[in-house]
Amino acid sequence: MEFDAKDPASFWRDYELRYGEKVLAHALGCYMTGWDEFQGPLWGLLIATDGGFRFHHFPHEGWIQLLSRMSGGGGSAPSEKTIFIPQNQILDIQLLIEKSWLRKLLTASPPQLALRFLKNDGTEGLLLAETDKTAMPVVQALKGQFTHQS
Repeated sequence: MEFDAKDPASFWRDYELRYGEKVLAHALGCYMTGWDEFQGPLWGLLIATDGGFRFHHFPHEGWIQLLSRMSGGGGSAPSEKTIFIPQNQILDIQLLIEKSWLRKLLTASPPQLALRFLKNDGTEGLLLAETDKTAMPVVQALKGQFTHQS
């Protein structure tokens, strides 16, 4: 299923239909680490749904990569990458924002979405994604869901 990237309302309606979940909040973020199948950094959408947390990376191939691949460089076109953590596996979620003005001055430290979750093998995982303060609604929507489960 293709998404209509030109019309945000259509995009989110199609997204909800594709996954069968209501989108509660979303923000742009850069997945860094925490999911065994993927290596960061990967830019994509951080999405809170009524079913849990989703990270969705939409591939983009620049014209240089396309020409290289088509002229015998080989390889395959980039593919979508998605992460889904069901709400019943979310243990905690925080938006970590550096508060020390000195540390902010000395090192670039964007806010990080830190999501602790229960893996399928019973161990605890920690997914980290760099983002900005616009990810707070994602955090709040997910916190509201797992606190209602208790």
